[in-house]
Amino acid sequence: MSSAPTRVFIARLLGLDVFDPAGDRVGRLRDVVVIPRGTRPPQAVGIVVEVPGKRRVFVPMTRVTSMDQSQIITTGLINLRRFEQRGAEQLVLGDIFDRHVTLVEDGSEASIEDLAMDQQRNGDWIVSKLFVRRLLAGRGLRLRRGETLLVDWDDTRQAASQTRGAAQFLATHEDLKPADFADAMQEMSDQRRFEVVAELQDERLADVLQELPEDDQVEILSALDLERAADVLEEMDPDDAADLLADLPAEKAEELLQLMEPDEAEDVRRLLQYDEGTAGSVMTPVPVVLPPEATVAEALAHVRREELSPALASAIFICRPPLETPTGRYLGTVHIQQLLRSAPPEQLGSIVDKNLEPVQDLATISEVAHAMAQYNLNSLPVVNADGRLVGAVTVDDLLDHLLPDDWRVHEDGEPVKKFGGRFG
Repeated sequence: MSSAPTRVFIARLLGLDVFDPAGDRVGRLRDVVVIPRGTRPPQAVGIVVEVPGKRRVFVPMTRVTSMDQSQIITTGLINLRRFEQRGAEQLVLGDIFDRHVTLVEDGSEASIEDLAMDQQRNGDWIVSKLFVRRLLAGRGLRLRRGETLLVDWDDTRQAASQTRGAAQFLATHEDLKPADFADAMQEMSDQRRFEVVAELQDERLADVLQELPEDDQVEILSALDLERAADVLEEMDPDDAADLLADLPAEKAEELLQLMEPDEAEDVRRLLQYDEGTAGSVMTPVPVVLPPEATVAEALAHVRREELSPALASAIFICRPPLETPTGRYLGTVHIQQLLRSAPPEQLGSIVDKNLEPVQDLATISEVAHAMAQYNLNSLPVVNADGRLVGAVTVDDLLDHLLPDDWRVHEDGEPVKKFGGRFG
């Protein structure tokens, strides 16, 4: 690396392409890892790069040969093991941005929006400056409206409370899809993650939990008080809630079920009765069900509901009353394409597909996968031994069970190139 002093602002680096010496793209920079040093400014020890397959890996600063606001070049030697924070390491985006500091000069509070780091003549990168936005005292957290300042690290001190930084993180990431939000949470320190969880609305937390690996789901749910944990479970899809409760000790799972609304708990209890690997264990018990007398217009109104997933909205299941699962006798399916081709007043009973055979609730996952693949289905009706509809298996739930247990945190790719340690 050049010995000439260099300064870069980290927010401007995020998302930049990372290249090897031959000019081939290695991945994209997602974060910078720093180590606190007491009263001295932190030192940057590496970068987090997202390589193909959405895996995030650690590249030590000793393997970065050039870095400016347009591109980053490395030696090309990259350890492809998934990045995990160690010891006192902090992520600039995940742990420091949006944190609050007190400005020594006047005692006012400010929010960190960017960090500048300078390369020293010995090659080390040291955080030297903070770009902050002053928070107007007595008038609430008027973020992004206050005066912006570039201050030395030494001219600030950490604010006592950091939970408002989590609130600001949510405000600036509210448009993230649940799966992307879950990815971001996996890169946070435990403290930061639980600060964010505390600020999330129950419905949003439920959506994000469903996208996290099982171990993370259990850890987060177990850290909530019982009342809130039950509320979050109610917001989850019943099949996802059942999967999560199945990973908890039986006594705690039962305690949470007792705290849930009876109707919500009943759906989950029915799913928990099925053996793992059966259609009943992976189905959702709340598909769209209508009687044969309902019209096309009514059916279209039902599938327009925002809370329905695309897979569930792809089919209407026609049954005799009662229409809540387990229903009366299952009659057939009306596909979304058929609804769009039919006149609004037409009754569903006249356009129902009676040739699509449902699967039994005790059928194996292999049988379910075969049926869905054979008929190119997004969802498949599931009936019990009496021919009553008890749920539907959707393609996304099927994939969750066909993929390896650790698919959310592991991707097949190039072999790991080992160098004997993080900084080796």
